[in-house]
Amino acid sequence: MNDVLTLERICKTYGKGGPAPVPVLSDLSLSVARGEVVALVAPSGAGKSTLLHIAGLLDTADSGRVLIDGREFSGQGDRARTEARRVSLGFVYQFHHLLPEFSAAENIILPQLANGSSDRAARARAADLLERVGLAHRAGHRPAQLSGGEQQRVAFCRALANGPALLLADEPTGNLDPATSDKVFDVLMALVRDTGLSALIATHNLDLASRMDRVIRLGEAHA
Repeated sequence: MNDVLTLERICKTYGKGGPAPVPVLSDLSLSVARGEVVALVAPSGAGKSTLLHIAGLLDTADSGRVLIDGREFSGQGDRARTEARRVSLGFVYQFHHLLPEFSAAENIILPQLANGSSDRAARARAADLLERVGLAHRAGHRPAQLSGGEQQRVAFCRALANGPALLLADEPTGNLDPATSDKVFDVLMALVRDTGLSALIATHNLDLASRMDRVIRLGEAHA
């Protein structure tokens, strides 16, 4: 199996059965190969976030199939989906969502402890990731003591803490100014390449999209 993510004929409508149903995704198929970084481009309201939530097992489609590493999750229960999110998937959002009362390192350590890692291994992994993104010297700082770009770099590290096969990112630099966005995106790409994982990254920024392996425009997606 060469594809880390496969979506087959996904359909999603909000308010289904109500007076004014809103179709968001219709017969959508796409795949992300192992080691591939794919840009997902579409205007606001076109369904990018919905697609990422379905791909990340945070939401369910009305119909269609979701496969991660060859395993189908379309009919799986909450327990299996939660386990897959913890082990196989990493998430990055436009806002960092770091826990404010914990340091940068602790924000990366906590998901590893929840996944069964030892404290020693989790601390070593956090130190290594922070070193890779140039923030080793900021490991003990809390989010409020970090710049926006630094906070997002910590969020990248947290997303990769448990060694996922697939990173799903929703406008990961959209909350940053253009100069910082460019620098932070370079860090993200280097981190993804160095760790060899796959990524599906939603962005409005066509320049950033052009620097990925492939661009999918919502409405043109196909397997």
